[in-house]
Amino acid sequence: RSMNVTVNGVQRKLGGEPTLLELLEQLELDPRTVVVEHNQRIVRRPVLTDVQLAEGDVVEVVHFVGGG
Repeated sequence: RSMNVTVNGVQRKLGGEPTLLELLEQLELDPRTVVVEHNQRIVRRPVLTDVQLAEGDVVEVVHFVGGG
């Protein structure tokens, strides 16, 4: 089974029903260095494993960038 979700404005086809943490793993992103917004709500890092993605969901991932 697959579903379509939008990640940072781009449609992506995902297999199964991944959690937000699994999505970050697929994208090779470290959850400690990003902020995740799911359907216009900020999701805190401790609950990334609790949020299951569904058809049509919208996810925005923002990276922290260090500088000096």
